[in-house]
Amino acid sequence: MEELVRPLIVVLGTVAVTVSVGLVVDRLLRYSARRRPGSHLPTLLRRVQLPLQVMLGAIALHATYPLAQLELRHDAVIRNVLATAAVMAAAWLAIRAADAVAENLLRRYADRTSEVARVRQLRTQLGLVRRIVTSVLVVTTAAVAILLLFPTLRTLGTSMLASAGVIGIIAGVAAQSTLSNLVAGLQIAFGDSVKIGDTVVVEGEWGTVEEITLAFLTVRIWDDRRLTMPVSYFNSKPYENWSRGGSQVTGTVLLHLDHSTPVSSLRDHLHDFLRHRPEWDGRNWNLLVTDSTPTNIVIRATMSAADADDVWDLRCAVREELLGWLGRHHPGALPKIPTTVTTVDAESRAVEPARL
Repeated sequence: MEELVRPLIVVLGTVAVTVSVGLVVDRLLRYSARRRPGSHLPTLLRRVQLPLQVMLGAIALHATYPLAQLELRHDAVIRNVLATAAVMAAAWLAIRAADAVAENLLRRYADRTSEVARVRQLRTQLGLVRRIVTSVLVVTTAAVAILLLFPTLRTLGTSMLASAGVIGIIAGVAAQSTLSNLVAGLQIAFGDSVKIGDTVVVEGEWGTVEEITLAFLTVRIWDDRRLTMPVSYFNSKPYENWSRGGSQVTGTVLLHLDHSTPVSSLRDHLHDFLRHRPEWDGRNWNLLVTDSTPTNIVIRATMSAADADDVWDLRCAVREELLGWLGRHHPGALPKIPTTVTTVDAESRAVEPARL
């Protein structure tokens, strides 16, 4: 009976202490968040509760394992597994803590500045750097844990390191596209060509950059579809970035109308309409006849807005308003489709069968 009760007491006691420590840390962070409502760091640091509990639990079980007196044949393997879990949990804890600190710094900077483009650039850079550091840290921690805690694998590790040159060449050739995407991701992060939140036009689709990873970039299209593309695309092919150099955009509306269109009156009505639209930022506007054909004229109306979303709404509103105003006051200005009416002699149609 003692052989069963002792391990249960050790395991349950260790788990209870670990959970208690995690709850105490969480309560302290909540208390700090209430005392300092202007700081986001205590709230963000609550993310470390789970990896902290896993690390403390693995360390405690590794330390109290001799007290259980299990005397199994694989005691060394079990203790190595617990030590590996503690090392991996420590890496997890470091990643979570670094993420919380970085996000807190980004929020503090966003609260102090009005440069939205700079905030988006920092968010893009921090996201890519975090993914790179996380990948390197996970791989390195796993390799170190295996080589240090499992002596039987040290020979395998030595032979792998000896052949690292050949393997590196083979991996470089096989993962050429992956490496090019990784380099392209670093160029995007620190070259400021495209950032998270930028409005872009790619492959004829208009949308907002939603996520940038080490390999792919996701664009959220206006109809909520996601366009996923390799990061290297943005370093090798042209695309439109409406947010670079400022978010202000000038929109265009083209109308094909009749030659009798009162252009001056239409221009005045456009100005009156824009002055009452909240999307118009007041920078510029215009209405010009840009082309003429034997059947119609082409009128181009331009108007400016603060960003791509406002200019889209403004273009739709202007197009609807100008066509409606012309239909109400100058219906003859709307384009006409020439048609001809063909009359058929009913008698000839009736006689034709008789001839046959």
